[in-house]
Amino acid sequence: MQTELQVLLAAAVTIACLHTLTGPDHYIPFIALSKARGWSFVKTIWWTIICGCAHVWSSILLGLGGAAIGWSLSKVSWLEEIRGGLAGWMLLGFGVVYGVWGLLNVYRNKTHKHFEIEEEGEIYVYEHSHGQAVRTGEKHKVTPWVMFIIFLLGPCEPMIPLLYFPAAQNSLTGMLLMIGIYTVVTLATMVLMVVLGFYGLSIFRVNKMEKYMHPLSGLTIFICGAGMVFMGW
Repeated sequence: MQTELQVLLAAAVTIACLHTLTGPDHYIPFIALSKARGWSFVKTIWWTIICGCAHVWSSILLGLGGAAIGWSLSKVSWLEEIRGGLAGWMLLGFGVVYGVWGLLNVYRNKTHKHFEIEEEGEIYVYEHSHGQAVRTGEKHKVTPWVMFIIFLLGPCEPMIPLLYFPAAQNSLTGMLLMIGIYTVVTLATMVLMVVLGFYGLSIFRVNKMEKYMHPLSGLTIFICGAGMVFMGW
């Protein structure tokens, strides 16, 4: 379980970074609000952390659904000898399904949220597809509390299998480590990007990768599961 947990923790770090870096909506709105409303550095970081916590906690709540399935399997005595292998296969399978779902969304050009600063200095959120003019969709004015709701209702789906596996192994410590690592990495990445933007710096150009966020997460989970099943990780 120790090696498997290390692999899962590495997957959690990778997915948390990918999910945050390839989604400009995780940091650009805070930079825009800060500049438009003249926020101080402390206030900007404060709201980033508040909304980041809402995003992470909603992801964890989603993942606890998978954990509940894992705990149930861990209590079935006749599965005791194979549940480690079964959990690995389920992780692999979820990676395939999630990756294919992500690629289908890319192909279908699924709508997503986009934030823009209007001439009067207000921030608005739009629903649009890649390649479509941003301002063709319905817009909604963004306030700090609107941002909080948006992040609360936008969880990270890959948390489902990441919490499922340690639960299937009856490892509360593993689950808590997964939650802690995912939380810290997500918040740290959000804060880093906001700090860079606050001071007018940018070291990552990832806007074009945004639509591939879900396929990349699925690939990460698939590699993790495949390693456990075929390579004895």
